[in-house]
Amino acid sequence: MSVEQTIENATDAASTETENLAQATKTYTQEEVDNMMARMKGSLQKKLLKPYEDLGDPEELRALREEAAKKAQAEQIKRGEFEKTLQELAAKKDAEIQKRDSIIKEYKVNTPILSAAAKYNAVNAEQVKALLSQNVRLNQDGEVEVVDSKGSVRYDDKGVPLDVENLVKEFLDQNSHFKLAAPSTTNTKSNISAGESKKIDITKLDMKNPEHRKVYAEYRKQNGIA
Repeated sequence: MSVEQTIENATDAASTETENLAQATKTYTQEEVDNMMARMKGSLQKKLLKPYEDLGDPEELRALREEAAKKAQAEQIKRGEFEKTLQELAAKKDAEIQKRDSIIKEYKVNTPILSAAAKYNAVNAEQVKALLSQNVRLNQDGEVEVVDSKGSVRYDDKGVPLDVENLVKEFLDQNSHFKLAAPSTTNTKSNISAGESKKIDITKLDMKNPEHRKVYAEYRKQNGIA
């Protein structure tokens, strides 16, 4: 409860007591009662506020408190702007780090995959890169690691970490339909001879191989297949 409220309550109580006393002894005019109340209120106010005289005028204290509250609010707003600036700087830093990592990945991951795919006659090097890039990552030291589907580093038969080139070679060897067919020459012999068309197993023919397609066409011709 504030000092002002305390004074008001005390004044009201004193007023009631004074009026009762006045009625019991004599009849006072309204003016006399008002004057008595004013003197009593002043006396009570002086008595209750005396311990706080060293603090200054109550109205000045109230003004100082309001000013302090406004200042604190302004500081909070200022801190909010500062935090926003920090967030913007952090976001900018993160963007720069991502850009740097992207450049490193392009140089150490994507380019080696494309080079190896071209070296081992991939039909579409970009497609091979898209399929294998998820199996190649940069470790904390910025070095390239070939990993399996669970994220574990892969090793070759000698216990050495598998490199990008051998990863691509392995993939193309296991998925021959991603490789270009070997060019045919006069010295190149198909594994399946046209002269042996009647004995061949057509289920073993690779229709992506031009030589095998020729063998299959001859097989159909010799066996009267439309």
